Amino acid sequence: MGISGPLSGGSNSSNGFYGNNLQKHRCYVHESEDDFEEEDGTMELVQIGATRTKNVLILMSDTGGGHRASAEAIREAFKLEYGDEYNIIVKDVWKEYTGWPLNDMERQYKFMVKHVQLWKVAFHSTSPRWIHNCYLAAIAAYYAKEVEAGLMEYRPDIIIIITDLNSCHPTWFHPGVNRCYCPSKEVAKRAALDGLEDSQIRVFGLPIRPSFALAILSKDELREELELDPDLPAVLLMGGGEGMGPVKKTALALGESLYDKELGKPLGQLIIICGRNKVLKSTLESHEWAIPVKVRGFETQMEKWMGACDCIITKAGPGTIAEALIRGLPIILNDYIPGQEKGNVPYVVDNGAGVFTRSPKETARIVKEWFSTRTDELKRMSENALKLAQPEAVFRHREGHPRTCASTRSSCEYPLRIDIIFRKLNMIDETLHHRRRIVN
Repeated sequence: MGISGPLSGGSNSSNGFYGNNLQKHRCYVHESEDDFEEEDGTMELVQIGATRTKNVLILMSDTGGGHRASAEAIREAFKLEYGDEYNIIVKDVWKEYTGWPLNDMERQYKFMVKHVQLWKVAFHSTSPRWIHNCYLAAIAAYYAKEVEAGLMEYRPDIIIIITDLNSCHPTWFHPGVNRCYCPSKEVAKRAALDGLEDSQIRVFGLPIRPSFALAILSKDELREELELDPDLPAVLLMGGGEGMGPVKKTALALGESLYDKELGKPLGQLIIICGRNKVLKSTLESHEWAIPVKVRGFETQMEKWMGACDCIITKAGPGTIAEALIRGLPIILNDYIPGQEKGNVPYVVDNGAGVFTRSPKETARIVKEWFSTRTDELKRMSENALKLAQPEAVFRHREGHPRTCASTRSSCEYPLRIDIIFRKLNMIDETLHHRRRIVN
């Protein structure tokens, strides 16, 4: 994730999150008329002062639903914390600032992940340093001026760039950054291997929608609100924003395994999130189920559905994993995208928070056992999931500042460097670093 200093010619700001618990998060912002100076070709924030609304530009890419979800999480966190003090602008880097083929990345990405070996080749073939350096240099040569002009248009005080949970492409790190906020220790280790100093690296967790960090109703209350059976354990089957993966086969297998034919009653209930896949939703709604089943489309209140369930089945998307951990849900991972999602599998499995299988029948067998003969294992994995959870990540302040701010803005005498936390994308070559610093 990353943030740059001010680009506009007006007043600029620096900030840091400060929070001791989930109920208290503070940011201290100081500005003055003489609020920045140029040193060695980069802009450094050194003072504090103006009262105008500050612009925060979040750069992301609509290649996968998790990118925009993280951007919206940041937007919500700013709104909750500061109201109208910040103007949050979310922009797709490729669409807004580049030409073909980069401005068609959304369609290309969907095609490649459907033909997953194409994405695997693309990810790993660009990993060697000399290759990705040439790649970034080519992008800069063609699009640096357009990107710079686009950024200047919004006069941002802060730029945030989103990165990933566990597996990392080398282009996501740059030794010239002020701070690199990593969602896990594994990513921090990779950042160090790619030339970043310990003083540049912070491990703060993955930013998830603030609603996951706030108190919600109890499981019983949520089940009543969502019209679920109050007595049956519930499994949540996710298909992502696009409803992809073996959702139908897994749902049908669960429908059979969670019905006890001898007793003539269900062992559990099933909630299926189909995302924007209307064909899948219609197909599953028309099926005759022997167990209680809820079929949903695209959901915006996943904190409630997760809070009402006892385990989750999903592909290894980092956002869904982080949300499930916050809710203490044991996770069955049934697929992953090669490259950026592959490392998420051992992150869950090795920490005892879930299992991995691509087989719908094996998935159904595991859930049946968790709901009947292996409830102790389900409970243990739930406890392990909660140990990994970092619900406060979206609010965390940066650590290591030489002076801690007190409880009022005027009491902080030292200027704060621009620091925040967040997830998923990488762009802008060092060609632009002579004008500003951008953290990937």
